[in-house]
Amino acid sequence: MADPLRVALVGYGTAGAYFHAPLITAVDGLVLSAVVTSRRDQVLREHPNARVLADASEVWSGRDLYDLVVVATPNSTHAPLAKAAIDARLPVVVDKPLAGTAAEARELVDRAAKARVPLTVYQNRRWDGDFRTMRRLLTSGAVGHPLRLESRFDRWRPTVATDAWKERAANDGGILLDLGAHLVDQALVLFGPVRSVYAEIDVRRPGAAVEDDVFLALTHASGVHSHLWASALAGQLAPRFRLLGDAGSYVTWGMDPQEAALRSGRKPGSPNFGERPADEWGKAGAGDAVRPYRTLTGEWTRFYEGVVTAVTTGAPMPVDPRDAVRVLTVLDAARRSAATRGVVDI
Repeated sequence: MADPLRVALVGYGTAGAYFHAPLITAVDGLVLSAVVTSRRDQVLREHPNARVLADASEVWSGRDLYDLVVVATPNSTHAPLAKAAIDARLPVVVDKPLAGTAAEARELVDRAAKARVPLTVYQNRRWDGDFRTMRRLLTSGAVGHPLRLESRFDRWRPTVATDAWKERAANDGGILLDLGAHLVDQALVLFGPVRSVYAEIDVRRPGAAVEDDVFLALTHASGVHSHLWASALAGQLAPRFRLLGDAGSYVTWGMDPQEAALRSGRKPGSPNFGERPADEWGKAGAGDAVRPYRTLTGEWTRFYEGVVTAVTTGAPMPVDPRDAVRVLTVLDAARRSAATRGVVDI
């Protein structure tokens, strides 16, 4: 077997520690070689074989020691770090969003293409169990022609967490760049290009520095409408997905279980990892024929399995970086819509 790809993980906050490191260590063909962080003791406790580096510059100066860079840092640093990785000729995974704007993301994608350096964006929610299930239902025609998707990432966090960069740094974006990037990416995967955007973007909580409550209405070129919500002030949760078609619907509640499992210390590959119990399955159908429909297993590891294949064989990355440009084009339009209080064409 070929030697595993040596990974340098830049950042070890929530994203690095829970959304990347456990998946990297679980996937055949990858080894976590180094982590750039100030949290030295935590890394050595959880990944004793990894080097701990104080600054990303140590990765670029020692680029022959690594085969892949993963950027899991605050949003405003994504583009500069990705650019440095590309210039060092190191394949790079960037946590979403790829950049702060579509123009900035497009520049990165062009730079990577010119340098022939593989670049991708961590859109792990494409491998959520309920999202995988919804794609199957659409492909099979079980709901008929799709009419509208309602999709939510809702939280109940009425108090601003002043120690969290996502809550205090305006240049890192609020909930729109954070959860909005997932919501829009999923809508584009399902229904394709967007023709117009209407958005409401608000700062609701006392002391909040960035938006914490957003709504986006997308009209796809196909005619399907996607209504997307993300809020820190959802005291009672609405359905995670509500897909309406002319032959039926599909409704699910609650978040994919992989996030909670990883935060609790469970590892991918452990018994029942990513599976929903039967009493939490979504429901499909219409009228008196609505029935529970088995939720497929969530499989975030498939992203990194795709990265291994791409880097070692030259196959496409699991998420086309140009998809990130498309997502940010919609988010840019959403900001213009909220500022003008009108519909913005793309």
